[in-house]
Amino acid sequence: MSSPQPIRTISFIGLGLIGMSLVKALKRSTPDGATSPIVIGYDPSFTQSDREAVLQFGLDRFTDNRKELFGADLVVLAAPVETNIALLDELKKLAPPSTLVADVSSTKALICRRAEELSIPFIGMHPMAGKEQQGYRESSEELIQGTRMILSAPQGELNSPKGLFLKALLEAAGCRISLMDAEEHDRVIACISHLPQLVSTALVTRCAGRLDCSGPGFLSMARLAGSPWSIWRDIISTNSGNIADELERFALELGELAEEVRRNDGQKLEGRFNEANRQHALLKEINRQ
Repeated sequence: MSSPQPIRTISFIGLGLIGMSLVKALKRSTPDGATSPIVIGYDPSFTQSDREAVLQFGLDRFTDNRKELFGADLVVLAAPVETNIALLDELKKLAPPSTLVADVSSTKALICRRAEELSIPFIGMHPMAGKEQQGYRESSEELIQGTRMILSAPQGELNSPKGLFLKALLEAAGCRISLMDAEEHDRVIACISHLPQLVSTALVTRCAGRLDCSGPGFLSMARLAGSPWSIWRDIISTNSGNIADELERFALELGELAEEVRRNDGQKLEGRFNEANRQHALLKEINRQ
């Protein structure tokens, strides 16, 4: 007799852009031989009309019953990261010991450490996806399909029946899974995600008053500047050291570049452009895989 499916119910706490995109992707793609899990969810910011609308987006049931939410086989924390960290204490009190908890926060070290302190079965997830528009109405399973999903967790948790089934769910939804230690994750993501956001923010504020002369190239560079502070407040506060380090290194790089431009050092500038062209081609190839 085959073992029962390890994850039959999933609850999402936080039903914004990423949370609802993941709900849609998981509901529409199921591993071979498995049944689609029942997905329930909650978001404290929702009005009654929001609660009714998300049922058309793939959610099976909206509930504010904490015991029901925390009693699912898998609980996905999809609120801002500091809220997710605080919810772990409540989960410890209300969730069965067998409940697997995951999150979709953009930082991992603090939340993984807190879950370990509380002895909560936990897998940190970070879908490398997003856009400057927020909210469940902007959600789409296409945002998840093909995206890199970084998982941060002990091997024992990843290789448990629920951990293996979660990976199968994510792969069925089209995710490309990478494994990364939580501390390493925060260092790497500070460079390739958090730094670009703050550079875009600084660029637009630096060029304020001259935007009417800009073209499509500037608009491409400025896209991330449309991201709201409400999303980035917790990200910066939970990864401030790594982000500050990256900003300081980038400032040094800009200083060197400024000197090369001032001297009109064509050889060094050409080298920079050639290396950037090479890395850009590599980036496009990576994203085609």
